[in-house]
Amino acid sequence: MGLKVGGFVASIPAHNYITVISLDSWHSRSKITVMTKFYSPNLGVNPEDPFARDAEDKLVRRAYWLGLSDQSIVLAMTQGVGVNIPNDQKKAHLDDIGRGHLIDDVCRQEILPPET
Repeated sequence: MGLKVGGFVASIPAHNYITVISLDSWHSRSKITVMTKFYSPNLGVNPEDPFARDAEDKLVRRAYWLGLSDQSIVLAMTQGVGVNIPNDQKKAHLDDIGRGHLIDDVCRQEILPPET
């Protein structure tokens, strides 16, 4: 789904993050900025999801995450509840809970296609 607002085109895919492409006056791509939203779990399926956030994007189960050791967080994000979450959302979550130092341990290296 795409949405054009002013000089920007926002693409909102199903993975719950937004990509915004800035356009110059000739409508050529001049800059790409990726803005990440936090992962939004389906609370109808699992109302106790540890990634649940309130209307202001504040983590509802913050105490759950703060009570885990670094090793437990790495395991939860790589083999448990966070295994299917995209890396940019994992990074945002880790920064939010004050565990940004675990990003390299949690996020697999992404292989990008060559620029043409």
